[in-house]
Amino acid sequence: MGSQWQMEKKKDPYYKRAKGENYRSRASYKLMQLNKKYKIIKKGNKVLDLGAAPGGWSQVAIEKVENEGTVVGVDLRKIKPFPEENYFFIRGDFADEEIQSEIIEKLDGKANAIVSDASPSLSGIKNVDHLKSIELAELVTEIAHKTLAKNGNILIKVFQGEEFKNLVDKLRKKFKVLKTTKPSSSRKKSSEMYVIGLKYRK
Repeated sequence: MGSQWQMEKKKDPYYKRAKGENYRSRASYKLMQLNKKYKIIKKGNKVLDLGAAPGGWSQVAIEKVENEGTVVGVDLRKIKPFPEENYFFIRGDFADEEIQSEIIEKLDGKANAIVSDASPSLSGIKNVDHLKSIELAELVTEIAHKTLAKNGNILIKVFQGEEFKNLVDKLRKKFKVLKTTKPSSSRKKSSEMYVIGLKYRK
């Protein structure tokens, strides 16, 4: 199973492209594609990346905000540092209130965009993994209610399943525009979907 996955990874065009273009993850292209269409992150923004490791989305966020913005990444796993001085990494569980306090401190105000490509520890049981994903997405939205500025944007990965619609309906009440999509760089066999909320009502 492991060797087959390694072979598939090496044949993956986005994996090859990430290696060639010095991106930390093939997932970087998901954020690039979604941001191109929905303008989630803009120049000068303060961005919070929840579940940042290995840094693929943080890397794209740094490029988009340029020198005028700030990016704060959070993950349980350590990531290789970025050279940019406007990037801050917090190692820890973003469910922890102390970590959330540190996030607020590093943002020095409210975030203009929150992005999360976080995935729960997978069991291989579709329904179980879906519910874990929903719990994680709900945690991200709770943090958004504390840290997202009015008219801010959010992007969250969620696995499809029976609770997906309920999550979307909850978020629809909080954002002026709510979209669900799957970028072309997502693996076709993956059940992942991306929920985009634009213009937070606060």
